Amino acid sequence: MKAKTLKKLVGARKKAITALIFVFFAVVSLVFVMPTVLTFTNSLMSKGEIAANYGQIFSSVSGDAKVFVATETNLKLIPDRVTFDQYFNVLIKNPQYLIKFWNSVILTVPIVLGQILVALLAAYGFARFDGKIRGIIFFTYVILMLMPYQVTLVPNRLVSEMLNIYDTRWAIILPGIFSPFAVFILTKFMRRIPTAMIEAAKLDGAGEIQIFFRICLPMSKSIIYSVAILVFIDYWNMVEQPLVLLKTSDMHPLSVFLSEINSGDAALAFAVASIYMIIPLLTFLYSEDYIVEGVAYAGGVKG
Repeated sequence: MKAKTLKKLVGARKKAITALIFVFFAVVSLVFVMPTVLTFTNSLMSKGEIAANYGQIFSSVSGDAKVFVATETNLKLIPDRVTFDQYFNVLIKNPQYLIKFWNSVILTVPIVLGQILVALLAAYGFARFDGKIRGIIFFTYVILMLMPYQVTLVPNRLVSEMLNIYDTRWAIILPGIFSPFAVFILTKFMRRIPTAMIEAAKLDGAGEIQIFFRICLPMSKSIIYSVAILVFIDYWNMVEQPLVLLKTSDMHPLSVFLSEINSGDAALAFAVASIYMIIPLLTFLYSEDYIVEGVAYAGGVKG
């Protein structure tokens, strides 16, 4: 009887601990999701409602206390009156926001595609061939990856001026294509491909090109997806590179433009931020499984 009672107490304790852990992570998740939810819901508010709810915040930012009338901040999830005026201004009335959006696309997509292509070829070479030179080059890649990109901004600026590509999109695209991050991740993955499979392909008469396209590339699909998504999100949010390497503001991406309108028009800033978050948010939600599978080195490949 005592054993049954003790077992019930242990079971109840485990359930209580599990419930507490669930509540803790639920609260943490809610805290992380709240800014995104507030951005989308507040983008549907009118300017007057935003001024009444968040006037104290933006008046302290802008330094003009006469613009807003609120004396305290009031976080609201549901607007009193839903309006799409901000989206109308962003998407139809004022085309400069769409231009900045497409600037982000034009800068980010070539970087992602180019970096994946270069990384696949380099990673295959690092994974398949041994030697001191290969080790030195790969070690250099690791060192470059550990360096924050802010350190390389000034050298990139000097090199772009020497190559006469300063104030052009190539000044951002070319350094992004040859970033070492994707090379490092893909190399680590390709080294886990069983040597027996490659040796069997060689015995069947396969060359290096066939081994790359028929063995390494298909088995690396998960990690390619995950790296492409991570690279896309990283460069979609870039700010320092365009500010340093692009003198012409018409070529700046939407990420730079967001900082310019935050203190000027809060309602418009919420709408632009919502549009800006749609693509990376949908990309992450659609490809979450690929990210987990790729980073965890899933797919049945074991070293």
